[in-house]
Amino acid sequence: MALSISAVVLLAIVVFLLIRKAGLKGGHAMVCVLLGFYLASSSVAPTITELTTNVAGMIGGIKF
Repeated sequence: MALSISAVVLLAIVVFLLIRKAGLKGGHAMVCVLLGFYLASSSVAPTITELTTNVAGMIGGIKF
């Protein structure tokens, strides 16, 4: 069975759980979101994209 979920949705769920269970404050979460926007427009963005694509490929290649 193949399950496909957007990285944005997955990260949003993680942030929500961190706010609810781990005591992450909403302001801290907003700083993280802003950091993500600035990273996306920086010169390091292609490297981050390639890294996440490779990690997702490795996870997708795991046979259970």
